[in-house]
Formats: sequence, C-alpha cells, structure tokens
Amino acid sequence: MLGRMLIYAALLFWTFICLFPIYWTVTTSFKSAVDVTQAHLIPWVDFQPDWKGWRSLGLSPDTLFGTSTARSEFVNRFVNSVITSVGASLLALLLGSLAAYGLSRFRYKFAWMRNDDILFFFMSQLILPPVVLALPFLVLYKALSLLDTTFGLILLYTLTVLPIVIWIMRDQFNAIPIELDEAAFVDGLSTWGAFLRIILPLALPGMMAAFILSLVLCWNEYFFAALLTSTDAKTLPVMVASQTGSQGINWWSMAALSTAAIAPLVLIGIFLERYIVSGLTTGAGK
Repeated sequence: MLGRMLIYAALLFWTFICLFPIYWTVTTSFKSAVDVTQAHLIPWVDFQPDWKGWRSLGLSPDTLFGTSTARSEFVNRFVNSVITSVGASLLALLLGSLAAYGLSRFRYKFAWMRNDDILFFFMSQLILPPVVLALPFLVLYKALSLLDTTFGLILLYTLTVLPIVIWIMRDQFNAIPIELDEAAFVDGLSTWGAFLRIILPLALPGMMAAFILSLVLCWNEYFFAALLTSTDAKTLPVMVASQTGSQGINWWSMAALSTAAIAPLVLIGIFLERYIVSGLTTGAGK
C-alpha cells in the first residue's frame, strides 16, 4: 500500500513538472507587465487576469471582430505552419512507408550494406546538428530560388523527419505477418496490390503515430524556418521569437502567441492519443 502511494505521488509530481510550463505560458498570456515582473502565479488570487497579451495580437474578445494587422500576420504564419507541417508529414509518410515496406519485406545488398545497415544509414542522418547543414542549404536554396517559400520548407522538413518515419513504419510492417503478403499473392494480387489493399490498412496505427510525430517536429522547427525565410513563408515559431519591443521582450504577447501555437498540437494529442500509443508500442512485446 505504501509503495503504491509513493508511486502515485511520484507520478503526480512528474505530471506537475511536465504541465507547469504550459500553465505558466497560459497564465502569462493573461498578465499585465507588473504581474509578469513580480512572478504572480495564481489567477484571481495573485493577479487579476487581463486580455493584454491577446489584445496585442488582435485575438481578444473586444478586438476579434475588428481589423487587426497583428491578427492578419498571425493567421498568415499559422497557415504557413499548417501547410509546411502537414505537407512535409504527408510526403515523409508516403516516402517513408514505401522505404520501410521494402526494408521489411525484401533483402537488399549494396556493397557491405544489408537491410539493418541501410536503416542505420537513414537514422544516422539525425546525428548531424542543423547548424552544420545551414550553409549548404542556404547556398542550394538560393541557387534554386527556394528561399522564403513554403515548398522549400516542405522539402527540407521532409528530409528531416523521413528517418523517423522509416524507423516507425519498419517496426510496424515487421509486426504484420509476412504470410498475409503470401496469401495476397496466391489470390492474384501484385506486390503493390498486397501493399495497398492488405498491409497498409493494417499499418494504420503506426502511420498515424508517424504522421503525428512528424507533424509535431515540423510544427516546432525554428532554426531552418528562421534561416531560409524572410517574409512570405515565415512560420509561427519564428513569429514567437520575434515578440520583442523597444522595452524588451513582450512576455504577455509571446505567451499568448505560444498558447495559440501549441493549442492545435494539444488537441491532436488528446483526440489521437490511442493511435500514438498503439503505433509507437508496436512490436514491443516481442
């Protein structure tokens, strides 16, 4: 009994640690400058909530239906984030699923490399820090006229999350018995037919997990978005980092913008939690 209570206490403490930054961000968006500097924590106890942060973005109730330059900029950045994140995640899921299925069902040999070596090669691309790739991508995108374009960000983000998608989907396909492919071949289906009509529907949980994880990584990416964009293709992380004024950082505006930026991801995590868990734990019992 005592051990279980200690476990629950530890879990509650860890939950508090994980959720406190979100609580801090949300409450800061309703603080005035004085409340921010004095680190007031509890609404209606330490401070009286105010719409100052949301008003600066044109997202408060009294400014929501009026004309606002800040709100227009937020909507543009939000749309850019949606287009780049969803586009890159879908493209990475398409390419990664094909590569993962090949690594799962066929045997390859390139010089000394086998299937596991090829998978390790894909995963090793995550070792390189982004700053190492900054100059090559900057020069390449300038030559290809891809600077400050959502299409350029989609291509780059696809390369960034593709190894993770291949890793997740290969485990997903490995958990599906190969006898299903063989039965499909006996019934007259081709390799593509077996993949599209039999295997892919069974791999839906893993696909959802890979898509959501890719979406989160692309949505939160800041370095390349700040490096390769200037005006038209800027995303929300870049806009969040630019919330500074002549008096310093506008913490209330930054907090309001951060709250609006993380809200879609929180909703996705809540409604699609079972897909994330089932997809990421596939094959764990082997």
